[in-house]
Amino acid sequence: MSETAVGPETAVTRDGHVAIVEIRRPPHNFFDFKLVKELADGFEALEADPACRAIVLCSQGTAFCAGANFGEPNRRDVPDSPRRVNPLYGEAARMFSCTKPVVAAVHGPAVGGGLGLALVADFRVTCKEAKFSANFNRLGFHPGFGLTVTLPRVVGMQKASLLFYTGRRIGGEEAHAIGLADVLVPAAEVRAEAVKLATEIATSAPIAVMSTRATLRRGLVDEIRNAVAHESVEQNAHYRTADFKEGVAAMAARRTPQFKGC
Repeated sequence: MSETAVGPETAVTRDGHVAIVEIRRPPHNFFDFKLVKELADGFEALEADPACRAIVLCSQGTAFCAGANFGEPNRRDVPDSPRRVNPLYGEAARMFSCTKPVVAAVHGPAVGGGLGLALVADFRVTCKEAKFSANFNRLGFHPGFGLTVTLPRVVGMQKASLLFYTGRRIGGEEAHAIGLADVLVPAAEVRAEAVKLATEIATSAPIAVMSTRATLRRGLVDEIRNAVAHESVEQNAHYRTADFKEGVAAMAARRTPQFKGC
């Protein structure tokens, strides 16, 4: 196997026709524009490589991706224009544009935008210890990362609505039961099982796989681009509310938020 650095916090390892893209920002793998751009760059490089037939997306540390780090000072700049699309989501759309099948190895929490990142993949391999949460409303703002398209597509509108409105965390077993995860294995086997699934996919005829995938996902990238434009407008407004400040403060203090609707 050979390894190539995409950037300071991501790397690609080759295992036959499978490329393993690893996030290296442990322990929580919080995401930001820089990290998602690195991932998109890595996906684009693999898109141009005919030897790559499938991709495994995985992480170091205890979390798959714990979302955005709201505790980091000056982490988020609220755009001057409320209609500006979050550039991070533009990079996410680049990841969705990749035509190679993707398997996510979700060995730990996939929260907020981290869940959105897991849903870039076609399939998710996980363990009972993992946690999945679309916790945006619990923090006082609108979902992002194209999740308003991808989550209902995977689990159905009813279950997606429940996860959005409550912001609840579900474990790997429940995620598997509702179809959010496709394979459930012991924690120590998550990455190996993801590689095994990707290798099985890579054994099929690559032109046929990519063609079938394009048919099944027809229109998805356009839906994602439209969704993130709308999500950005909603989020830009919500970042200015007292409820958003309360949501972040409550999360930091590990208490129940007291929202006022303003």
